Parts: sequence; C-alpha cells; structure tokens
Amino acid sequence: MNIVKAVKAHPTQDGDGVKISRVHDFQGLSMDPFLMMDEIRSDDQADFIGGFPPHPHRGIETFTYMIDGGFEHRDQMGNVKAIRGGDIQWMSTGFGVVHSEMPLVDESDRIHGFQIWLNMPASEKLRPARYYDSTDSGIEELTDHDGNMLRVLAGQWGINGNSVTANLDDLAGDGGVADVRLQKNAALTINLPERERVLMLIHTGSLADSQFNHGTLIHLKPNQEITVTGGTEGLGALIFYGNPINEQIAHMGPFVMNTQAELQQAIADYRSGKFGQIAV
Repeated sequence: MNIVKAVKAHPTQDGDGVKISRVHDFQGLSMDPFLMMDEIRSDDQADFIGGFPPHPHRGIETFTYMIDGGFEHRDQMGNVKAIRGGDIQWMSTGFGVVHSEMPLVDESDRIHGFQIWLNMPASEKLRPARYYDSTDSGIEELTDHDGNMLRVLAGQWGINGNSVTANLDDLAGDGGVADVRLQKNAALTINLPERERVLMLIHTGSLADSQFNHGTLIHLKPNQEITVTGGTEGLGALIFYGNPINEQIAHMGPFVMNTQAELQQAIADYRSGKFGQIAV
C-alpha cells in the first residue's frame, strides 16, 4: 500500500450543535470527487441530541453510513426512514433537497456514523433528486477464514477472488465506499476498479507499524489491488475510490455549484420554495 500523504480530521460542530470530526477540501480538490467527510462519534447525548434540523442541499451527493445508533431522515420527496447501525443512505440532490436528520435517542446512548459529500458534475447538478437506503436490502459482506471483513457499501469490491457489486453502484465520479475490519496484526488484500483517486479514513485502531490512527485520512497511490494491515488493536477504516470531476467549484454552506451566479440562484430557488416542503 503506497501512501502519498495523510491528513488529520479536525473537530467542529454542525446542525444544532452536533460535535463532529471533519476532513474537507473545497478549494484544492485533493479529494475530488469527494468534498467532505464528517464523522460523528460519542457516548454523550449532549454531543448530538440537537441533530440536523431541516436544511437544503443542491449540487452534491450525500452518503451516510451508520455504525452505531441512528437518525430519522425526512425529506421533501416523501421519504421518512430510520437509518440505524449498519445502514447506508444516499441522496443525489441535483436541483434540490430539503431534509432533516434527527437522532433516534431511544435506540442507544451511543452514536457513530459518517456523512460523505461527493461533488456532482455540472451536467447533472440541476437534474431531479434521487434517494436510496439499505434498510430493506441490507449490506453485502466479504470475509476471509480469519474473520477479517469488507463491508461493501457502494461500488464494486473483491477479496480472495470473490467480488461483490453493491446495490448502490452509481455514485458521482464513479465512486465506491467500503468498510474494512481487521483483527489485530491481520492483513487483507482488497481488489477495486481502476480509479484515479483512492482514500482511506481510519475510524478504529490503527495501521500496522505507523502513527496513523483514528481520524486520519490517507491518500493512496491508485492501484487496483491494495493490501491493508491492522495494528495491535486491529483496524476499522472506510476506503473510497473515484475519478476526479475536475470542475471549478463555488461553495456556500449546503450548496456546491460551479459559479457564484449559480450559488445565488440556488439560494433564491430555495427561498422561493422551489425545493419543495419536507414530509410531515
């Protein structure tokens, strides 16, 4: 596994005071097609009880993956879903989405999950919104004889000659996402399609023989086969692949467009009600 560079996530808040850990790049596009990766992880309800009240998006895809706890999602398309541990959810927001994500506090006092933003190409930023979640279909898993596992969240992945294509296989930028779980000091060779961008975000444990641990985003040299080795406490990490969109970005809060004029139009369309009303 050839490491190009590593970036540490920083603490911040979003929504109604929800404490998160964030890595982002809206300027240099070093993560393109990925724009932002947020992790929420706490055993204290005070860190997340405010949730994410109704808010809009345009021009991006949001990919949510929960490990523990959950959120209730509502949007203007009529979707009302409980997204719990082990579930994923994807919104290709296009022209516009209004949604809320409020914690399911009766499920657990603990929460651990991620929301990833992907950029959409200019040609698709104004098309109708799309929605998917795994609550009915579940998630495919690939395991080896030692109990190491790859949870296939989106895209096409393989280990030991076995491959799986996830039910969600049309992320922007030809993207894919998987969650690798390794026993202590264990190694796993993972196969992925040929892509220009490969990233790894560690959420548990560490990489073997390195200082890279929780909250580190690692940029990898693109390769269709990578071998990941866990440290003395094992490893849990999200792995991402995709092709850069390579387009100019204009970003303001929940909107990601290509020009400032398009950003102003997004704000005007939202304020005039063109995004629709959230489901009650």
